[in-house]
Amino acid sequence: MDKKYGVVVTDVQGCFTTWKEGSLAVPGSNETYVKSVEVATRRFKKEGFFMVATQDWHPPNHVSFASNHPGKKPFDTVQISGRVQTLWPVHCVRGTKDAELLIDSSIFDAIIRKAQNPRFDSYSAVKDDSGTKTGLEDVLHEHGVMSLAIYGIATDFCVKATAIDLVRAGFKVVAVEELCRGVTPETSAQALKQMEEEGVRLTKSLDLEEISSLM
Repeated sequence: MDKKYGVVVTDVQGCFTTWKEGSLAVPGSNETYVKSVEVATRRFKKEGFFMVATQDWHPPNHVSFASNHPGKKPFDTVQISGRVQTLWPVHCVRGTKDAELLIDSSIFDAIIRKAQNPRFDSYSAVKDDSGTKTGLEDVLHEHGVMSLAIYGIATDFCVKATAIDLVRAGFKVVAVEELCRGVTPETSAQALKQMEEEGVRLTKSLDLEEISSLM
């Protein structure tokens, strides 16, 4: 497989899984799911895809944590500098076990950490809410990668935002539904629709021939 093909595995971290009883655990993200993602990721690696993991990596004083807003609770929203910010439980604090990747890090050629600026959230692994780039585009360009498969957590937040931003940046992107988990069936279905409208191609299952043909 030529290095022009890549994979982005999105935020498969303890904080987002039921397996590790994460503070923002997404339904269906049990041990079986995580192990299936690892098997698939190793398969892509064996086929020669350029492998990237994304990792939520918050400072303790991050703007998205409800605990940093007196009188507010998780899932409230606040206005900050003209934008709406959803507040979340404390999660994926950098350097904590909660933030660790659950897929063997040795599989990956690059790990992109996001939401490191305490003032801005970053569902997308391409750029944060201020527009500051994470370096993902540069890494992909450096290795000649212009076509990607993407999967992980959560379909309706970070997978969607990352996939759409990659397409807008000129990459071909295929989302693998079988290897994604979302917060609710309704919001996940809407996210997949939005992705498709933006030019992300969808595939139901892990079929390397089909994925390669869509790239």
